[in-house]
Amino acid sequence: MSSRAAGALAAGLVVSALGVGQLLPATASVRRFRNRFLPRLAGVGTPGHVALTFDDGPDPCSTPAFLDALDELQWRATFFMLADMASASPEVVTEVARRGHEVAVHGRQHQNHLGRGPLWVTRDMVAARDTLSELSGSRPRWVRPPYGALSTSTLWAARRAGLQPVLWTTWGRDWRVGANRESVVDDVMSTMVPGATVLLHDSDCTSAAGSWKATLAALPVLAERWASNGLTVGPLSQHGLQPALFDQAPA
Repeated sequence: MSSRAAGALAAGLVVSALGVGQLLPATASVRRFRNRFLPRLAGVGTPGHVALTFDDGPDPCSTPAFLDALDELQWRATFFMLADMASASPEVVTEVARRGHEVAVHGRQHQNHLGRGPLWVTRDMVAARDTLSELSGSRPRWVRPPYGALSTSTLWAARRAGLQPVLWTTWGRDWRVGANRESVVDDVMSTMVPGATVLLHDSDCTSAAGSWKATLAALPVLAERWASNGLTVGPLSQHGLQPALFDQAPA
C-alpha cells in the first residue's frame, strides 16, 4: 500500500470514528434501553411520583388551555420550550412561570442534533437558555433535545451551558395524525414505569394539526388513573433526579 493510500485510509478511519462517537449517545433514544441502563437520563425518579413534561411550546393558541387544566388538577409541570416560540409569545412564558411551572430548554428551533457539531449545538442551547431565562425570570435547569435525538454534541453543549439533559420514560404519542383522548391515555399507561417522566405536547407546531386537543382531553383521565394508583404528579425538580457526571458545568 502506498503512503498516499495509507494516509487516505487512516483519515477515513478517523472520520468514521468521529461519526460513531457523535452518534453513540443516540442509542439512548431507544426508550426501553435508556429506562433500563440510563435511568437518570431517561428521567426515572422517585417511585410513586410522576414528572409531567410538555414539549414544543409556548403556543398562545394552546398553552393557556393547558395552564387552566393544570390549575384545576392542582398539578405543576415542566415545559420544554422552543426559544423562538417563546420570543414570539413572551407573555405566555411569563404566565407559565407565574403559575408555578418550570421552564426548560428545547432549543431555539426544533432541529435535530445528530447532524450538528458541538459548536453549533452549544450556540443554539446557550441562546435558548438565555432567552428563556430572561422571559421566565429564572435560569432553566433542564434540557431535552428535539426528537430526543441525543448526540455527543448534545452532551458537550449541555455541559457548557450548565444544563441537565433528561429525556423521558413514558409518552402519549400525541403528535400522531388521528391521536385522540383514548389513544393518548392508552399509550401513556402502557409505557408507565415506577418514577416515570411523561412526555406530552402543549403545541402542535411539529405535530398533527390540533393534536394538542387530544392531550388536553386526556389529562383528567390520566389524573384518575394515577390517583387510583397512589401516584403524585409534579415537575422534574420534585422528581428526585440526581445529576450525572457529564451534567456538571465546567469550572
